[in-house]
Parts: sequence; C-alpha cells; structure tokens
Amino acid sequence: MQPTRHEILDYLRRHGKGSVKELGELLHLTSTGIRQHLTILERDGLIEGHEERGRVGRPALVYSLTSLGDALYPKKYATLASLFLEELLSTQGDEGVQDFLGRVAVRTAEPYRERMNGLDVVARVAEVTRIIEAEGCLVSMSSEGKDLVIQRLTCPYPEVARAHQALCSLDSQFIALLLDAPASLESCIVRGDSSCAYRIRAR
Repeated sequence: MQPTRHEILDYLRRHGKGSVKELGELLHLTSTGIRQHLTILERDGLIEGHEERGRVGRPALVYSLTSLGDALYPKKYATLASLFLEELLSTQGDEGVQDFLGRVAVRTAEPYRERMNGLDVVARVAEVTRIIEAEGCLVSMSSEGKDLVIQRLTCPYPEVARAHQALCSLDSQFIALLLDAPASLESCIVRGDSSCAYRIRAR
C-alpha cells in the first residue's frame, strides 16, 4: 500500500477518527491531496466517513476505520486459541479436548438449525455450503456416485489447526449436526492436502 495511505490508517487506528484538516496537517498535504487518498481508502472499504456535529457551524466530515481496515492490524487470536487448547489438553487430556470441541460444534450449529427444517439431505448440503461460504471460506459442493462432498478450499484457522489437528473435528461435527448425517473428513489443508473435503452419504 502507498505509504501516505498507511500513515492515514495508522493515525485513524491511534486516534479513532480524523478530519481532512487533521490529516492534512499531519502529512503536510492540501485538502485536495488528502481527499484523493481518502477516496481510494473509502473505495477499498478500509475507512468510512460520517458527519460529526461540533459546537458551531456545519457538521464536519470525519473518517474512521471500518472492520476491514482494522483487520489489517495484527491480532493474536491464533496465539490465544492455541494457549487455550494447550491448557485444556494438559488438564483434561485428548478426551477432554474432544468433548469440549463437541460442545462448541453444538453451539456453533444451533443458530442455523431452523434453516434445515423440511430440507432433504441434498438441499441441506447445499445450505451448509452457503453457510460456510458466507463465513468467508471458498467452498464447493459436488456429488460422487451416491455420496455428496463439501470441499472447502480455505481454512479459517490454519495456524491453530496446524498445532492442534484435533480442531479439524470441529467442522466435521458442525456439518454433521446440521445435516443430521455423518460427515467424514477425507482430506485436510493443514495435513498438506489442497482442500478440506467432507464426504456425506446421501440417504
């Protein structure tokens, strides 16, 4: 990314918001120059502008980061999740970890259960594919003989799953709960395969 735009994002990250005037003074640019950069950042979904009323005069336009812009900055979610799983493993063992992941799968699937009502297994697989896709993963659905296959081409938590492959069972259980049918994991990205493939036997 162009350095000036990086500086704009850094300022908004530190201060929460910023006006054209404040950013111009920071970067020694004219209002027109700053607005050109802001337009590009807004177009890319990294910032958003909104009016903020002051004590006198017209409302001023100020800018802040969007969730997409904030996501550019490092997060330690993977480190924290790994520490949680390591602590759970050390105190509860493999069985305790699997029990924990099973409960997480139930809670994760619960909001989507009503969407499965009245659907046959093929329609359920299609719906689950849409749910996974809506969460930001590249995913496809195919049929192989009497079986259906959900193929996910991206892993949502690769760093954690590489260290704790037991986590891979979470998605298998999530899919099985929504389909009310077993979903066997046949390939896995963190094990070196090109995708995570879940096979479902159509009934």
